[in-house]
Amino acid sequence: MTQRIKDYYRPVYHISPPSGWMNDPNGLIQFRGKYHVFYQHYPYAPKDGPKHWGHVISDDLVHWERLPIALTPDTDYEKGCWSGSAVNNHDELTLIYTAHDESRKPKQVQCIASSVDGVNFKKHEKNPVISGPPEGFGEDFRDPKVFRYGEWWYLVVGCTKNNEGGILLYGSKDLLSWDCFGRICQSSGNQGTMWECPDLFELEGTWVLLCSPMNMEGSKCIFISGTMDFRPHEKRGLFIQENWQDVDYGLDFYAPQTFIDDRGRRILIGWMDMWNSEYITCQNGWIGALTFPRELYREHGVIRQRPVEEVSLLRKTCFWNGNISLTSGQRGNLKAVSGSSMEIAFTIPGTAKGSVSLCLRACEDRRKKTLLVYDFDSRTFIIDKRQAGAGKPDYKKIPIDADEKITVHILVDKSSVEFFLSGRAVSCRIYPDPSWVFYDIFSDGDDMVIPDLRIYELG
Repeated sequence: MTQRIKDYYRPVYHISPPSGWMNDPNGLIQFRGKYHVFYQHYPYAPKDGPKHWGHVISDDLVHWERLPIALTPDTDYEKGCWSGSAVNNHDELTLIYTAHDESRKPKQVQCIASSVDGVNFKKHEKNPVISGPPEGFGEDFRDPKVFRYGEWWYLVVGCTKNNEGGILLYGSKDLLSWDCFGRICQSSGNQGTMWECPDLFELEGTWVLLCSPMNMEGSKCIFISGTMDFRPHEKRGLFIQENWQDVDYGLDFYAPQTFIDDRGRRILIGWMDMWNSEYITCQNGWIGALTFPRELYREHGVIRQRPVEEVSLLRKTCFWNGNISLTSGQRGNLKAVSGSSMEIAFTIPGTAKGSVSLCLRACEDRRKKTLLVYDFDSRTFIIDKRQAGAGKPDYKKIPIDADEKITVHILVDKSSVEFFLSGRAVSCRIYPDPSWVFYDIFSDGDDMVIPDLRIYELG
């Protein structure tokens, strides 16, 4: 058996670690024209160990080059370099991160490291620059996200108080001396006990707080839309919640972070795995992957997502580009289509009877597969992974409130599938047999025409 087959589930175009463990994306930034992605990394074994920062760069968001590990826990104030963010400070790439040491009090403090060349980083002699949470807050105090707004640097960091998650805001003029502006937002009562990996940004004129609440029933990551009032000279600020929504409807998604690129796009990347999952690739010496970069946009007041347009740079063979007619009950409509890394896009008519289904990564007789079903009567998508191969046999229903036609955009890789269902994102890890490379689309209901079906092999 060749090494290629032994490590078959290694993604073709998603970021994954060369070895060891990967979780949260960190420090997303475009610096001197290159895209930088850092990530939580334990390089020595496929398990959750003391955190380092892995590092990759790209010119185009789709072809990634590995760089040396950026941060290693090698000082007396840290046993792990936990999650954080990156900024361009006077043409120096500066990382802001949580230094963690379970044996110290406080166990989590905020530190910085900077680089002139964007590759080699030096930790600041004044670390930690924030030496612990304010009085009255719990010891969980982590994942700083720093951004520039007006004349100030601002930092949001996850916190907990009275067993409720929340966000603390800090302000600085130089990234070294920070003033605490207080807790600007907290759980409404059912939004979890600790808000990890916060991010605060404007999207098309509306402020959005992104976070990953711990112990929030039914949700893992949420967008909270609202209004933000900065008052740096009074050393305070306030974020007022207006509404919230799930970031991703899949079960393999956590700790997303966003950044804005030089084209003005707000781009999101998340960890495409989850704590306590069945890590199938552990046997090959690595665990974890990141989602494909996604652009955020607003539609009817709701935040939506789509793959960045640079996905077109990965397209190789075009299997289909045009309409397809479906006769009720007829299978085998995509006999010429096969592959393990694919892009599939189409539009579902607004009204019909019955359902339309898409088989992904199926065996030859289509009994084993990942299945996407749209039920016209209930206006609900069903994602069925019960016969998808190794891993957890998940089954998920996603209601769609669209009144007209529904757009579907799907990215398939060796061990993942990401669905974009009229802008709703669903991230799933799948582990099919290498021979399961077949696809099908069919109707169980009305005859119909699916317009603009596009299927590409990606490489």
